[in-house]
Amino acid sequence: MSSLLPPRTPDRGRVADDLHDLRHRRPLVAVALLGGIGTAAATLVVCLAIGILGWFISDMGAHGEPSDALRVAALGWLLGHGSGVVVSGVAITLVPLGLTLVLAWAMWQVAIRVGDSVSLHGPDANALADGERDLTVPVVAGLFALGYTTTAVATAIIAGTPETAPSVIGVFAWSVGLCIVVALPAIAVGSGRAALWITLLPRAAVDVLVMVRSILVWWFAVSTLLFFAALFADFTTSINVVSQLHLDVGGIILYSLLAVLVLPNAVLFSSAYALGPGFSVGVGTTVTPTAVTLGPLPMFPMLAALPDNGAPPAWVAAVMALGPLTAFVAVCRVQRRRPTLRWSEGALRGVSAGVVAGLLLAVLSGIAGGAVGPGRMLDVGPYAGQVLVNAIAFFGLAGLLAGLTMTWWHRRSLPADASA
Repeated sequence: MSSLLPPRTPDRGRVADDLHDLRHRRPLVAVALLGGIGTAAATLVVCLAIGILGWFISDMGAHGEPSDALRVAALGWLLGHGSGVVVSGVAITLVPLGLTLVLAWAMWQVAIRVGDSVSLHGPDANALADGERDLTVPVVAGLFALGYTTTAVATAIIAGTPETAPSVIGVFAWSVGLCIVVALPAIAVGSGRAALWITLLPRAAVDVLVMVRSILVWWFAVSTLLFFAALFADFTTSINVVSQLHLDVGGIILYSLLAVLVLPNAVLFSSAYALGPGFSVGVGTTVTPTAVTLGPLPMFPMLAALPDNGAPPAWVAAVMALGPLTAFVAVCRVQRRRPTLRWSEGALRGVSAGVVAGLLLAVLSGIAGGAVGPGRMLDVGPYAGQVLVNAIAFFGLAGLLAGLTMTWWHRRSLPADASA
């Protein structure tokens, strides 16, 4: 049957190549602006749909108007952008990082496609390899950020009221930050520039970045397991809280959704606890492996993971060994695949990765807390300053030991003349 197909002519091949070029040379300004606007609008529409659905599930629309449900959904979407909100005169400033992660994931997916669409703008591959200046990625990222930020700020202005008072400045700052941290790298990856830029970096710098990623991924996995272990250890308390709330189906769905949205916050709380500094769940409270001081708490099922008041058993302090142990294993795994035979290089890579990972973890811990209610609930969150000190010390020292250990291992596995 292949003989029945018309032969491929040079003209057809040229047409296919032209179409391919056009697909990757779309109008830069339009693609970038529409990409930013579309990303914000798409996630906002999903939140609005969930808000309408929740309004019907809760009381079949017996109370309020659809516009009220849409406004609440829009305010929830803005919370993921650090807007904060005032509820019955009480400021809520805690950012549900689960929602922020969803927004970041959607932004990454769209920005990858935006980068691919404009990949043939600017210098070609040979010119880029020769070091010619290329502003395609920063220009596209700036236009993308302009579209996204404008949509987010407009939503805050329209959905906000004097009673709710979402912070427009907070929305602007978080939107720009998301575009810098997520959209900019995604556009670089989609356009192919990131692959070229990585080849220009020193091998040691790339190794450090890989180690930082490995440390954080492993540490977040350990912190997540620690949180769920604490929650299931007192799971009956969580069930009792749910039963005392007398929730209907809509209420259970709402509480479950809220728990998912703040799960990354809980993981960062667990991380601060395991590193030693701990966190507060209200003014004058503290939760650490060596001391627990709690007061009255809101009825929220996830709070069942909190330990009891008083001094924990002595063996609980052993949880602080998880940080350096995790960093040691993470660095060893990377250095096993990316070996070095120089003592100084192995040590410097390991300690640099540990310090950078500690800095990033402290930044994330700092944005995990905030106000969640009146009175004592105005201060909830990890002690970010102490997390910074402990994380740098634990991860840095563990990275140093891991770098030296793996360097010794690789030198040991070679003949004496080669290692020399």
